[in-house]
Amino acid sequence: MHATYAPEQACQDARKRLELQGMSVKDFAIQNGLHPSTVYAVLNGQKKCLRGEAHRAAVLLGIKDGVITN
Repeated sequence: MHATYAPEQACQDARKRLELQGMSVKDFAIQNGLHPSTVYAVLNGQKKCLRGEAHRAAVLLGIKDGVITN
């Protein structure tokens, strides 16, 4: 996996945080105005999370530091 993808441990930690909150990935996505498939792709390490909705999802999930505009 290329270095720009989210680390696997960070993705696992984000899943655990959602689980502790009793929230599904789909619920998280809808609550934050994201497409569920994008959030699943970020959590599965399939997106680079460099820009757009994938970046926003990664920041909201706590997988990466960043700034969200809009």
